[in-house]
Amino acid sequence: MKKDYLGAWERCMNVIKEHVNTQTFRTWFEPIKAVKLEGDILTIEVPNQFFYEWLEENFLNVLRKAIGSVLGKNGRLEYRFKVEKANGVSASLKNEIEDLEGGISPDEIQNPFVIPGIKRVKFNPQLNDVYRMDNYIEGDCNSLARSAGKAIADRPGETAFNPLFIYGEVGLGKTHLAQAIGNEVLDKFPNKSVLYVSTEKFTNQLIQSIKNGSVTDFTNFYQLVDVLIVDDIQFLANKKKTQEIFFNIFNHLKQCGKQIILTSDCPPNEMQGVQDRLLSRFKWGLEADLSRPDLETRIAIMEAKMAKENIEVPREVSSFICTHVKNNIRELEGVLIQLIAQATLNQREIDMDLAREVIKRLNNNDNKEITVDLIKDMVADFFGIDVEKLGSKTRKQDVATARHLSIYFSKEYTKNSLKSIGKYFGGRDHSTILHSCRTVKDRMDTDRAFKDTVASLEQKMQISMM
Repeated sequence: MKKDYLGAWERCMNVIKEHVNTQTFRTWFEPIKAVKLEGDILTIEVPNQFFYEWLEENFLNVLRKAIGSVLGKNGRLEYRFKVEKANGVSASLKNEIEDLEGGISPDEIQNPFVIPGIKRVKFNPQLNDVYRMDNYIEGDCNSLARSAGKAIADRPGETAFNPLFIYGEVGLGKTHLAQAIGNEVLDKFPNKSVLYVSTEKFTNQLIQSIKNGSVTDFTNFYQLVDVLIVDDIQFLANKKKTQEIFFNIFNHLKQCGKQIILTSDCPPNEMQGVQDRLLSRFKWGLEADLSRPDLETRIAIMEAKMAKENIEVPREVSSFICTHVKNNIRELEGVLIQLIAQATLNQREIDMDLAREVIKRLNNNDNKEITVDLIKDMVADFFGIDVEKLGSKTRKQDVATARHLSIYFSKEYTKNSLKSIGKYFGGRDHSTILHSCRTVKDRMDTDRAFKDTVASLEQKMQISMM
């Protein structure tokens, strides 16, 4: 009698469910199909080689436990790859290639930035229009990077600055400059495709493409881009498979004369956990560092930001504040937010007395850190719900949204580990924490009102910590 391979795999799946969270199970195990069972060998079908390698590297112990439980100590697992591609290209694309001079038609490639059910433009650059070259104040701290950016905007992919590798400490304007270059390219060359993506989002999209068996389409999509901007490239560290895919995309874009812009918190020679072949390519173009702005630059930045808000600030006030705020632009912005808030709420003029109060409060709270409890209280108050509900299992929309936001802010603004954050929210595991963060970021890309909500909460958080 033919053995029940479907039943055997179903029992294996029941064992696996006990050892992984729901999201992990859906991503990595639901796509698997049982093919046959011969003796103690169960054959399963996975979407592709990439999927198989990921399972072997990350879930080998779980699979062994499941097979051993169902088939006994001699049980073995064999893999078979699902055949969906022809010569490395999706069947829907195969007949298109011969007719195209510039490669594969973007109309035929799955766009990883499109969320099902939401109508989107065909190609969204994911750029923030606020970030512009004309509001990126130049100083000795950033003159090389800014000059290179201007040259790239005039001739993307045709300068010696390819890739442009921008690095520096947190809050010095790396993202602003990188996106400003992208916006200027679009202004000058509307037909060029420009794309900004964080390394974290790139990785998450890749994982989803593995689940869907569409890694080739994922790679093809990124190879269509004329100017690719990748933020926080240091987060490629120790992600072997993501590095392999990015290496192939990088090579293709470089060989085709496309522009690559990368940002990092450190130069390539200080990056850990990144393959040497990638690091060598990061050094092919220009490494431009952003240092802490000097006093004159800080004053210019402050006055430009206040002018944007239609607020006049006496030079003695801006000089006083910038003398006491030295670390980075983000810290300076936080002081300006409180300065404006105090002036608006208390109907006061921005003068030296108010500036001294703000700086005094800053100095008194220098060692004060944003905590998970503070974030939970603030978000719960914003949504008008009991803070205890953030750790509950309820899936009511307002509570779920508040929980996702609280988790997102906890990851962004505290030093807690994912496991530690999970304990604050009913003992949720690290995968659930990452899922909440992805949910917030994806929704910000598609829901302007939600993005405004996130910005409002961030502003309240910064004010409360001043």
